[in-house]
Amino acid sequence: MGVRMLIKVLRLSPYWKPHNSATMKTILACLLVLAISVTLSNGYCFRETLKPGMSGGVIVGCLDSNGKVHEFGSKWRTEDCHDCFCYRDGIECCSSFATPVGYDENKCVKIFNKETCTYKVVEKHDSSKECPVHGWVG
Repeated sequence: MGVRMLIKVLRLSPYWKPHNSATMKTILACLLVLAISVTLSNGYCFRETLKPGMSGGVIVGCLDSNGKVHEFGSKWRTEDCHDCFCYRDGIECCSSFATPVGYDENKCVKIFNKETCTYKVVEKHDSSKECPVHGWVG
């Protein structure tokens, strides 16, 4: 939706007051922040169908790919930095990290730290020097 269309929609609103430009600027600023946030929030998720986790012959939760039982409604973080949740119909996991994009790939390399679940981008020939990153995905 373009800015002109947005202004037309807002003018149809009962809250529209042409003399109150501060309110209009505030609304537009909030909508812009929301639009940017939605654009940047594109991590990935995946689902696994329920593999019943048993205890004493009773299904108590989900069995993950490592063979560990998680109770229904529980959350955990995997070794590869995915945040998972056990539902009654399976497991849903989403990435908990952002991946760097828009950096000089000829000069720099991204390094993933599994302990902090974060990437660092450093120069290939001098890992003590960090490289500028222009965007993050996830």
